[in-house]
Amino acid sequence: MRCLCFLPVIALTGGALLSSTPADFAPAARSWALIETARDTDHRLAPLAPPTLAGAASATLAITCDPAQPCQEMVGFGGALTESAAWALAQLPAAKRAEVLHRYYDPKEGIGYTLARTHINSCDFSLTTWSLDDTAGDTALRDFSLAPMRQWVLPLIHEARTAAGGDRLRILASPWSPPAWMKTNGKMADGGQLRADCREAWANFFVRFIETMKREESLPIWAVTVQNEPQAKQVWESCLYNPEEERAFVRDHLGPTLERAGLKDVKLLILDHNRDILEAHAKATLGDPAAARFVWGAAIHWYVSEDFAASSRVHAAFPDKALLFTEGCWEGGLKMGQWDRGERYARNMIGDFRNWVCGWIDWNIVLDTTGGPNHVNNLCDAPVIADAKTGEVRYQSSYYYIGHFSRYVLPGARRIVSNGGPAELQSVAFVNPDGALVAVVMNPTDAAVDFRLATGGEMLACRIPAHAIHTYIGARR
Repeated sequence: MRCLCFLPVIALTGGALLSSTPADFAPAARSWALIETARDTDHRLAPLAPPTLAGAASATLAITCDPAQPCQEMVGFGGALTESAAWALAQLPAAKRAEVLHRYYDPKEGIGYTLARTHINSCDFSLTTWSLDDTAGDTALRDFSLAPMRQWVLPLIHEARTAAGGDRLRILASPWSPPAWMKTNGKMADGGQLRADCREAWANFFVRFIETMKREESLPIWAVTVQNEPQAKQVWESCLYNPEEERAFVRDHLGPTLERAGLKDVKLLILDHNRDILEAHAKATLGDPAAARFVWGAAIHWYVSEDFAASSRVHAAFPDKALLFTEGCWEGGLKMGQWDRGERYARNMIGDFRNWVCGWIDWNIVLDTTGGPNHVNNLCDAPVIADAKTGEVRYQSSYYYIGHFSRYVLPGARRIVSNGGPAELQSVAFVNPDGALVAVVMNPTDAAVDFRLATGGEMLACRIPAHAIHTYIGARR
């Protein structure tokens, strides 16, 4: 995760090593493409005529992208495969269900998702409350079973993995709560804490989940988080850890247990909660070498805070640790067709990526027309809505806005330094592994905006409509 921006002799540009001699920075010409989604037209990830070359422009008009200054490597984009999403999809005709998965996961005809988050035990977006071992006192986990996942969750994970191309889909798993018998309050809901005498059993539960998913389902787990939203006492599945408690569990139990089981390659992330408490959890765990050696990075959500710079502050303190966005949604139920849904996604993605976040996972990939199902009525919106009565599917603005990143910014891409441009616009730029430059520009205002896109020697004349998002792809000739 260290930025290469300040290497004095050699800079990475489009995958090729170049000397830092100024004459050598003359770029190869690029072949440009433009993709647009706009509120006031029918353009939805629509290819348009590419922008034309332009003369010089004032600095205030130019978004300058510098491929010679690469920063974090991107791991991918995705959404959550919850029991509720699986149920909502299962109510559709088979062809419609296949269409949704194709449009999410196919790398060429869909939006190219390569990450998926699922839940260990139930979460609020489950049909009921359940765990994978409900036998009280079973610290040896003799009754551990994936049976509660077999009707809805596991078939969806397999379908998504097939649509994405097998191992191309990386699975992250998060617990909302240990089984009730491991909790101080004796139930999975309403917060409570992990009992001291169950800490080792809960660490072993992670191992059992990872190993059983691989052995019985041929599903490799790429990463796990310690706890979903560890400082939120909810009426649904939840479990509380303060920063010091999370550090102790990682350092003394979960980290060593995963290591002893030969699972060091499974990435472990702390926090999995809002940006406003990122620094406290990072300081506690990443600041402790005995705990930090087990941890790949920290996971963040967007609720409460849009202090994107918190990620930069943590990156500055712990530059070898990853920062991954793992959940965001519009709460409060379904608001079909509202355009600000997509703009909130893009604003957060741009803000996160400009501050060292290396990947982005949405919440439920699909919900029904109520914004559920949710067993505690904690309804929310989703990029895709499935109508069980009509068998139809609605793709919302958020689906298309996410696609402006996920389809074109490939795993292994690097975010590059980009600056400037009209104050009305928000933007971020990347270079893909094949050397293609990708710039995403959003206009959330009520008027079209003219600007220039400067890409290391080429200057493009661009105009973006009101309430629109553009992706510019410059392939190396």
